[in-house]
Amino acid sequence: MIKEGFFPTIIYAEDYKLDTNQMAQNIIEWSNQDKGIKKTNVDGWHSDTNMHEKPEYKLLVDELFKTVHRVFKEECLEKEPVLGNMWANINPRGGYNKPHVHPNSLFSGVYYVKTPPNCGRLICQDPRPGIQTCMPTRQQIEIPKHLWREVHLQPQENRAVVFPSWLWHSVQPNQSNDIRISVSFNFVQRGFE
Repeated sequence: MIKEGFFPTIIYAEDYKLDTNQMAQNIIEWSNQDKGIKKTNVDGWHSDTNMHEKPEYKLLVDELFKTVHRVFKEECLEKEPVLGNMWANINPRGGYNKPHVHPNSLFSGVYYVKTPPNCGRLICQDPRPGIQTCMPTRQQIEIPKHLWREVHLQPQENRAVVFPSWLWHSVQPNQSNDIRISVSFNFVQRGFE
């Protein structure tokens, strides 16, 4: 039997060594001064999308560029990455994000600032059209990743996760008694901004 995998959806992740305590304080102070905006967030706070222009987040922006440069190399992309926008999210207990994609972008992602246990996983859906119309029964064994219909990624403080912007994703409700803080972002190629 010949077996080859085609059309994979790659999700990248990288761990940083940034001061998440200071960043969390900055984001909380920001949220106390600004009512934020409504997008996919339910019962949570979403900042304006110009976070990358604020000097207190420059170290994070620099790390994201390093990561996305590596992603571009892996994806054989020839133009430089451009950070289109970036914003902070705070999900208190019960807060979550509805399923969505990030249009007008190439790669999107999330950086985790504060992640108490049970604060809500990132769920990514199988992007193949029509796949949910066929639900075969499977053997009672550990199913290999290439057969999964969705993946539940556990948030980890100081980790960035990068994925194609067209990948449908959501965030489960925060079931902890503390806030969950993350930063979302979108990158495009130079010339497409």
